[in-house]
Amino acid sequence: MKNYKIAVIAGDGIGPEVVAVGKKVLAEVAKLDGNFTVEFTDFPWGCEYYLKTGEMMPADGLDVLKTFDAVYLGAVGYPGVPDNVSLEGLLLKIRRGFDEYINLRPVKLLKGAPCPLKDVTAAEVDMVVVRENSEGEYANVGGRLYRGTPREVALQTGVFSRHGCERVIRYAYELAQKEHKTLTSVTKGNALGYSMVFWDEIFREVGKDYPKVKTYSLMVDAASMFFVKDPKRFQVVVTSNLFGDILTDLGAAIAGGMGLAAGANLNPERKFPSMFEPIHGSAPDIAGQGIANPLAAVWSVSQMLDFFGENLWGERVISAIETLLTEKKTLTPDLGGIANTQEVGEAIVAMLRG
Repeated sequence: MKNYKIAVIAGDGIGPEVVAVGKKVLAEVAKLDGNFTVEFTDFPWGCEYYLKTGEMMPADGLDVLKTFDAVYLGAVGYPGVPDNVSLEGLLLKIRRGFDEYINLRPVKLLKGAPCPLKDVTAAEVDMVVVRENSEGEYANVGGRLYRGTPREVALQTGVFSRHGCERVIRYAYELAQKEHKTLTSVTKGNALGYSMVFWDEIFREVGKDYPKVKTYSLMVDAASMFFVKDPKRFQVVVTSNLFGDILTDLGAAIAGGMGLAAGANLNPERKFPSMFEPIHGSAPDIAGQGIANPLAAVWSVSQMLDFFGENLWGERVISAIETLLTEKKTLTPDLGGIANTQEVGEAIVAMLRG
């Protein structure tokens, strides 16, 4: 029998509340299947840990985590801890340390989910964004000169390696070919004449190996417009770290809101654990009230199941979320309901039991 070892970093704000629901759903799936088990190990890392110890995670944190099959992250960020400290000290440290170079974010309007776009059906918002996750604009290369003087200068350098660009672009081509979908590359080559032109060249080069994949190339400003005006034109999207971050939040807005936004940080070669997370942030303003929407955390459980090869259960979890959204009986306030976080989790579990 397979046993999946999951490292759990619930983190900050609403993280512990939504992760508790995700763990409950995953444990129930394992119980219902009977052919695999899940083993959770919780780690208290995050902003509270930082305020006590001066670090977001221990110095040997990556060595501890690398023995697991996956990392399940709740949320990172809290008032009093600078965002760059919380991000660099935990989330980005894990992404880079475990070479999780693929950030996979579904932008899919589930049945019953609210959409701010007029006369748009669920079938018209159904894409996946493949975001470069290890370098690019988030490589944190740069510096500050002449601090505190009128001459102060800040330099921020994007890092685009052939290796880094090619592997994420090839992953996107493989995905598009496997699922018989179109592939759109989003860049800004007209203004960023080195990094983005380089990306565009590699996109065309790799494309020669996939002649059956229909491709498009868009500037990020045009892509942002079409995400809103004509989302059905997108099926698989590949883009850089920064553009992917922005576009997927826009995508979340048109696909039901941040409470339905999940993301997977993948090391496709499985040399290191991959990490799965809701992407809505820590929402400290509602933390502890029991009203946080756990559906993004549950969706990330579905992504984890897919990555483990338990695809049927991944689909069943998404189907349970859709049923919940369609019936509208057990929803949190952000989706127009009056249920609390725990009640939503119990409803999902009941649906999985059938």
